[in-house]
Amino acid sequence: MSNSIRKWIFVLLVPAMVLGILGSVGGAGHSVPVQAANIDLHDTASLQRGAKYFVNYCMGCHSLKFSRYNRMAEDIGLNADNGFSEDDVATLLKEDVIFTYDEYGKQTKIGELMKNAYSPKAAAEAFGTSVPDLSLTGRSRGSDWIYSYLKGFYLDPSRPMGVNNTVFKDVGMPHVLGNLQGWQKLEHAAEGEHHGAPKLTMVKPGKLSAAEYDKVVRDITNFLSYVSEPAQLSRYTIGIFVILFLILFFGVSLLLEKEYWKDIH
Repeated sequence: MSNSIRKWIFVLLVPAMVLGILGSVGGAGHSVPVQAANIDLHDTASLQRGAKYFVNYCMGCHSLKFSRYNRMAEDIGLNADNGFSEDDVATLLKEDVIFTYDEYGKQTKIGELMKNAYSPKAAAEAFGTSVPDLSLTGRSRGSDWIYSYLKGFYLDPSRPMGVNNTVFKDVGMPHVLGNLQGWQKLEHAAEGEHHGAPKLTMVKPGKLSAAEYDKVVRDITNFLSYVSEPAQLSRYTIGIFVILFLILFFGVSLLLEKEYWKDIH
């Protein structure tokens, strides 16, 4: 193998190896095994359901301060390509999504950031700590973590909210989806079983079956993963074209190098 070919292999492979290492480090740190979320960011129906669940169950406390209502609607399929006019989207957002008002009693505008009216002081008094914004949770924690977290609540009378979580020990958040999922208890692993896999048993069923609740949690996870990086919707497609271009460029560059150096060799 010639030195020129070795050089090009080095130039192409080293960045890929570095990105792979960084990706593995970013996904580490889970104290217990997490379940695969298997989300699909291009499933607009799932994203729309996830947005609905989030604003109804989560946004009373958690905000998405880096997202705007109208941009979110555009990205999750509420746009002209799917038969929604600007007036349709505005009406839909005002009636079903935006539940906050300014100090003058006027409803938040569709072009504003997705903040809520829950002050940090009130949150600290209610939960003993500030309530985090969830704009970047999909990137910092990962979709599998979010999915497992929303399924991991169990009854714990020792905690202020009466619940704990398998992937977030001593969590201060109440189980806001408890009426949908039901209430679980944590059972210790029997002798000989894998110590890192907590077993949860349903003690009081909720409104939804296990399969229905999994779908709700997956939709919320999908939505939060989108919110954490909206560019994902187009980045993967662009990335494929970039890789194809680099492959083509590598071939052309190799041929050019041979042409330039043929008289010397």
